[in-house]
Amino acid sequence: MRAANAILPLALLGLAACAAAPAYAPPAVSTPAAFRDDGPWTPAVGDIAPAGDWWAVFADPTLEGLEQRLSSGNASLAQALARYDQARALARQARANLYPSVGVDASAASQRTTSSGRTDPVGIGASASYELDLWGRVRSQVEAGRADAQAGAADLAAVRLSLQAQLADAYFQLRGADAQIAVLSSTADAYRQALDLTRRRQAGGASSAVDTGRAETQLATALAQQEQAQADRALLEHALAVLVGEPASSFSVARIDGLSDAPRTPVTTPSLVLQRRPDIAAAERRVAAANARIGVARAAWFPTVTLAASGGWQSTGGELLTTANRVWALGPAAAALPLLDGGARKAEVARSRAVFDEAAAGYRQTVLDAFREVEDQMALANRLAAAQARQDEAVDAAARTSALATTRYREGAASYLDVVTAQTAELDARRSALDLRTRRLAASVDLIRALGGGWRGGEAA
Repeated sequence: MRAANAILPLALLGLAACAAAPAYAPPAVSTPAAFRDDGPWTPAVGDIAPAGDWWAVFADPTLEGLEQRLSSGNASLAQALARYDQARALARQARANLYPSVGVDASAASQRTTSSGRTDPVGIGASASYELDLWGRVRSQVEAGRADAQAGAADLAAVRLSLQAQLADAYFQLRGADAQIAVLSSTADAYRQALDLTRRRQAGGASSAVDTGRAETQLATALAQQEQAQADRALLEHALAVLVGEPASSFSVARIDGLSDAPRTPVTTPSLVLQRRPDIAAAERRVAAANARIGVARAAWFPTVTLAASGGWQSTGGELLTTANRVWALGPAAAALPLLDGGARKAEVARSRAVFDEAAAGYRQTVLDAFREVEDQMALANRLAAAQARQDEAVDAAARTSALATTRYREGAASYLDVVTAQTAELDARRSALDLRTRRLAASVDLIRALGGGWRGGEAA
């Protein structure tokens, strides 16, 4: 008998071990030793960005103020926070199953029988029940809920980072539009002066109406481009209003003429990117949750045992709360084990394993996409910097040519067509230089986002 009593607990432990979730480890992903497309604007040293306020690397007080307003006013961020709160509540709900359930009840009735006449039975009591987690079903549910909540935290961080990057990108596009407007405004002033000169020369017989027409066309084209740039700026301003959670009609950003340079963005090793990207952390936590749910599915093969206890007072008349009316009960309330289910439990285990495989594949894809995004933005940051240097040289050359053509025209040594050609080339060169500068700023924002911003991997826990 003693041997049988010793064997039974060992058998139960063996069954529990079989029913538990598989040992978990994050899916293996081949990680390169270093990123390939490094360069002077993406040095592989130092920290990527300040914790939290990563936009501080741009040293722009207006951008900083807008990012702070986004954190408190953006509706999409509020939705993501609500989803995270739901995940946390579900995790607490799963964890509650680790503890006994306690309740109270009271009853009163009036009944009449032919033998005893009328009676008024009343009762009051309390009950408690507790499921013995012999096979780890409840523990696996708790682990899955915890992993889902951690994934929700990472999802919230990913949404916040994405919205912050959208705002920074729209902001720098708006500043690019400001710079375009400033260039077109100064160009239009120069074209007006050239038109006045042409008209005076035509009045003196030194130029023809053709030259005057060309000057008028050139000025009108520049003014039309200026109006288009102002329209683009208005749309970008409206986009910023939505991101910070304010009506477009009452939102404005003061215009400035300058456009800042893109900062140098340090790049860490690929292995650390796995710890910094919130979307990678969310994908990994979902794999862990799927692994825990395999344990839940496997536990369904074993019986569920629930202990229960109850106590109170019952009476058919007279005083209720007396020793004679006290009742209590203690013992197993339920022990259930389905024997034939048509393969439902086997199918659920297979489904849970397939869910795990899907989550693991999703994790690997998220990691590969992250490495690609980093390489993309590194290539842009470095190549656009080189392109801007060449474009600045083109601007200088075009400005010299335009000034020389204007001087020669004023002296009668060149036609106005030479002036128009030189001025148009200068304007195109300046606008291209501003476009490259704006794209470099956007590439810097996207690179910081691809590297995880200022998020730290431990935040998901």
